[in-house]
Amino acid sequence: MHLSIGRRAIAAAAVTSTAALLLAACGSTTSTGSAGGSASIAAVIKGLDNPFFQSMRQGIDDQSKSAGVQTTVQAASSITDTTGQADKLTGLAGQSYSCFVVNPISGTNLVQGLARVAAQHKTIVNIDSPIDDAAAKAANAAPATYIGTDNATAGKTAGQQMAKLLPNGGDVAVIGGISGDVTSGARITGFGQGVGGGIKVVQTVAADWDRQVALTKATDILRAHPDLAGFFSANDDMALGIARAVADAGKTGQVRIVSVDGIKDALTAVKAGSLDAVVAQYPYAIGQMGVEACQAAAAGKTLPAKVDAPIAVITKDNADQALAVTPKPFGSYDDPFKSLLQ
Repeated sequence: MHLSIGRRAIAAAAVTSTAALLLAACGSTTSTGSAGGSASIAAVIKGLDNPFFQSMRQGIDDQSKSAGVQTTVQAASSITDTTGQADKLTGLAGQSYSCFVVNPISGTNLVQGLARVAAQHKTIVNIDSPIDDAAAKAANAAPATYIGTDNATAGKTAGQQMAKLLPNGGDVAVIGGISGDVTSGARITGFGQGVGGGIKVVQTVAADWDRQVALTKATDILRAHPDLAGFFSANDDMALGIARAVADAGKTGQVRIVSVDGIKDALTAVKAGSLDAVVAQYPYAIGQMGVEACQAAAAGKTLPAKVDAPIAVITKDNADQALAVTPKPFGSYDDPFKSLLQ
């Protein structure tokens, strides 16, 4: 993609995959393409201990390199590191970036840093997890655009899939992420709307987005509810823990498991039959569009207020197709930023 607004070339930086992984471990990478552009981007995302956010970073890096945009990516040390993530944004806010792409751990943990960014009239692009609207407005730090999965729709789609798997109804349990998390809450609410009246949610617990915690919680639930028919997991990493608990109980294929995310390990598990379905979202596309939004802002374009990222239901029937192109979407989807850059 060629940018006509560039004033000078940014020198190419060849980054090997090994070096990129080492940098990722430190929570920071810089991507530079060969053609210049006036956008200079700082991206602050969630912890790279989770493969979902590894794919997001890959989308950010790939788009930056292909477009010739200098982008620095910093990540929290873990998916619960709210203070550390805020400190990373604060450190970047005083530097000369023109656009900030932020994926906050909570609705408010980055607001103070974003207030400083907004005061400098820099563009804020919010991806994946929404900044709390009231807090952002109070700080005069409302983002120019939000790019992310409609989590309520993703959850509802998962509920509808569970209803297909359990046509005669049954008891199911729900395992969410961090208690009070907006994303987890939206998915759980959507799931309840999608399952219909024949399925009863008998227990809902939080497992902190963590596979091992989910394994423990699912094991306890299976003991408490020996006739359980299914689990809904708010993310794939937890679903893989649930699948282990179900396997340990000798109930693989009997207790249905549906989750949301679309990480490679989960798609492989769907193919193998240890997960029944995944509502795949595409963090790669979210990261990619985040960079495109910054490019469009630098070109003087007006950004859409909200862009829904693509989702797809992955079952055994299309798991091979999804795996062939992961982490990229395997189908077509709307990307309004591409048209803004033409």
